[in-house]
Amino acid sequence: MNLFFDSSALAKRYIQETGTERVAELISGASSLGLSIICLTELISALCRRRREKKLSHEQYLKTKRTLFEDAEDANIVSITDEVMARAVDLLERWTLRSADSIQVASAAEWGADLFVSADVRQCDAARGYGLAVEELPAGL
Repeated sequence: MNLFFDSSALAKRYIQETGTERVAELISGASSLGLSIICLTELISALCRRRREKKLSHEQYLKTKRTLFEDAEDANIVSITDEVMARAVDLLERWTLRSADSIQVASAAEWGADLFVSADVRQCDAARGYGLAVEELPAGL
């Protein structure tokens, strides 16, 4: 199964919270993992915030960042192409989404994801409306 994770879902792989076990199950059963190019910077941003808030030590941050980039080497990274941008604009015109969220849904659709995984309710609603199969995880990070 080709699984596409948005940032809110993939974060659960690196930070223990509700939904972490489900993410591990999904990834272990996936034949292929897709991520938007913006997923990496969104996760680094979230990790930096947690480090500033003293919820993550500098050493934990470095270890988690290293693991994230190792995982990304094995993933299919979807770039922001003209086709992805056209889909993202269509999504923004049809649903209430943030720009980055529309890019992630558009990337999943363009990649041909069998399942889109997210912990963002609005993003999941838009992805379903756009024709993607969705697994909605509990919100966290």
